[in-house]
Amino acid sequence: MSSLRIAAAQSVSVPGDIAANVAAHCNFIVEASACDVDIVVFPELSLCGYELSLIGACALHPHDEVLAPIRELASGKAISVVVGAPILFASNNIHIGAITFLPNGEASIYCKQHLHPGEERFASACASPCSTYLVGGETIALAICADTAHEQHPQAAAAVGASLYLASVLVSDAGYATDAGNLQRYAECYCMATLMANHGGTTGGYVSAGKSAFWSQEGNLVVVAPSAGQYLVIASKSSEGWAGELRKIET
Repeated sequence: MSSLRIAAAQSVSVPGDIAANVAAHCNFIVEASACDVDIVVFPELSLCGYELSLIGACALHPHDEVLAPIRELASGKAISVVVGAPILFASNNIHIGAITFLPNGEASIYCKQHLHPGEERFASACASPCSTYLVGGETIALAICADTAHEQHPQAAAAVGASLYLASVLVSDAGYATDAGNLQRYAECYCMATLMANHGGTTGGYVSAGKSAFWSQEGNLVVVAPSAGQYLVIASKSSEGWAGELRKIET
């Protein structure tokens, strides 16, 4: 059994201010690295906030200069970093995406396959098949919020060998029980540990529940943030299984 330390960065986004959000992300990444985390995952659209009317103006590419501090930390601290951002492709379609920066300097993009009602006014769904990559000997598959409401999504991740299913989300109190219940069930049904990285505060007019969490491949809750607010929610895998810890992040 491989060893791995993974964290959800329960961060708060400044609406539309990418530079400010990059700085806040870097603070989380430094803290995660100090905790020996191998991969840290931020919430849906973390770099601009869940501000759908702004995503056209906030579209990013992994090589954009504004993201250089995150790229450099991923490389310098030998940590994989998953951030949430709108992505503009050559087709001029905007997608709700996640950018992964790897320690070797490479970057990859995952785009949301299933949109929440209303998002289609601002973004396009992505039809790309499920893809995975390796971190610390584990096979990682990503999800973004409403993806997790469609069981074919985690099912496809499991079918290509994912051992970790990492979801960047925006979930309110009203939706939390359902969404957390789905991730717990997927962990147990598909024998792949699951992570929820939720926003730590209000964004896009939605009051986030916080309570980012991690479930083992048996479906057991390993660690959960107590509420909204800024936290690193860390899960560690060893020969004895998974263990959890929390770090409060000061602004």
